[in-house]
Amino acid sequence: MDEALSGVNDFRLSEDIVAPLRQRLPDVAVQTIAAITATVPAYAEAFAGELGAKIERAVRAALGAFLHLVSRSAPDPGAPLGPAIEAAYALGRGEARSGRSLDALLAAYRVGARVAWRELAAISVATGQPAHTIARFAELVFAYIDELSAASVAGHADELASSGRARRRQLELLAQALATGEPADVVIAAAERAEWAPPQSLTAVLVPGHAVRPVADLLDPRTLEVAEAAPDLPETSVLLVPDAHGPSRAHLLRVLAGRGAVVGPARPWLRTRESVTRAIRVDRLGAGGTGPAAVDTEEHLLALVVTADPPALADLRERALAPLAEERDATAAKLVETLRSWLLHQGRREDVAAELFVHPQTVRYRMSRLRELYGDRLKDPQWLLLLTVALAVPSGE
Repeated sequence: MDEALSGVNDFRLSEDIVAPLRQRLPDVAVQTIAAITATVPAYAEAFAGELGAKIERAVRAALGAFLHLVSRSAPDPGAPLGPAIEAAYALGRGEARSGRSLDALLAAYRVGARVAWRELAAISVATGQPAHTIARFAELVFAYIDELSAASVAGHADELASSGRARRRQLELLAQALATGEPADVVIAAAERAEWAPPQSLTAVLVPGHAVRPVADLLDPRTLEVAEAAPDLPETSVLLVPDAHGPSRAHLLRVLAGRGAVVGPARPWLRTRESVTRAIRVDRLGAGGTGPAAVDTEEHLLALVVTADPPALADLRERALAPLAEERDATAAKLVETLRSWLLHQGRREDVAAELFVHPQTVRYRMSRLRELYGDRLKDPQWLLLLTVALAVPSGE
């Protein structure tokens, strides 16, 4: 009980004074509900019908508890307050569950206190109570209403905190289901439990763990977070960004610039696993976002395809470079470098020389040696394809 209300121990109204107040409680409750309904728009519809009758009974009970508290018939002044406080606390939780704001609830208390006191004061004056008694009575009425409103505020806050934690957990489970590719019916059910409206697409974004919160604040509020991208990426999280496809992708890449992000492809939301897998694979290629721009996985499709089966790529390289097996390592490395550039530049010597920072004559010499080693295979379309694929990604990438 707060300090102001504790003063009730020194204040008592005789039963002959309380009796008319108690007799008029139904009328006071009706007046209070009518005023709240008219003054606080959020309650205009809520108090209609059966719910209105329940609220009216609750108001009557709260005022009755107060009258019991200040009457001489109450041996323990604190006894009737407990149930009233519990009811006010439950009211606050119920209001939070129904989606009404704390502002609306506190406004209802203010209106209710004003109207209840006006009616109770009128009754007190009519029974001939002295001014100092009515003034003290007013003080206790408002202290009592403050107690009830404080309990409701606590209930409202506790319910929001509790429901917020529950929803965050449901969103975490949904994100995990999407990232791991759970069946569609499982994912849809998880989205419904989390009260999450599915977008058209989701885009996986890998970010360093320390940057998750700053990055998430820049993105769509519906963005989901997967705490760990993969077992071998312990310090990396995945953000699942809604509807970042089409023109929106360019904006996403700009927003993520300089934040160490790897951006996967946009996929229909039930195929999010594909985007997550793509982003992780590009990160494992060593293309992680350490530069000023975010890493766009769409710029690394060739490397992804060529390195999809590392053992097969190693076998392909071995076959393609077999003619160089007898060359010294340093010489073979220069020849491989020249052959790769020659294939990419379609035999244009000047372009190869510019890329390798060597004299065109050096390119000519090296190509002569390569033709000696490969013979007609450098004219065979199948061999040229084999060499192009084998050397598409420099060794070590």
